[in-house]
Amino acid sequence: QLVQSGGGTVQTGNSVTLSCVASGRTFTNYAMAWFRQAPGKERQIVAAITGDGTRTRYGDHVKGRFTVSRDNAKNTLYLQMNKLEPEDTDVYYCAAIRSFNPGTLYMTDNGYDSWGQGTQVTVSA
Repeated sequence: QLVQSGGGTVQTGNSVTLSCVASGRTFTNYAMAWFRQAPGKERQIVAAITGDGTRTRYGDHVKGRFTVSRDNAKNTLYLQMNKLEPEDTDVYYCAAIRSFNPGTLYMTDNGYDSWGQGTQVTVSA
């Protein structure tokens, strides 16, 4: 189970942090990611991180502004979102995928089998 927190409404240029707590699994066995999706639109990768936390990758639209991290001792995934823009407004989801190679990144939603409940982030102009 993945339970998200954080998000809300912020002004352009401000920051917000999303959290995702995992339970019922060995957290380090799972690569994680954040996705975003608006109603009627395709799901889009925001950021991915390996199970051991040593590698990350970002969608082009967030490079240099967002940071994904994980605390394996707390079974928690984070997304630090800085310099927010109105175009970042969306529902954000965390996701987990069983990874047999701790150094592997998964940049598409194909294969992710556990999802958080979604968190709305709204950036006002």
